[in-house]
Amino acid sequence: AVHVSIDLVLVSTCLAGIKRNTGLTPKVENIGDEHIRGYMIKYLNVGESVYDYTVATAGSSSYFVRK
Repeated sequence: AVHVSIDLVLVSTCLAGIKRNTGLTPKVENIGDEHIRGYMIKYLNVGESVYDYTVATAGSSSYFVRK
């Protein structure tokens, strides 16, 4: 269960990176069930949060440099 959870967070984070770099995002309006749509929005927001945290951590680290 933990492995699947981590995989799901990684996919959500990848989608957040795609959104930030290209502007492309999943079209959640096409999801018919409003409960599932709500969970999908929350799922995508988790990826956004992880992406923000990762960028902030890498930006303050001496191991990374902006080019």
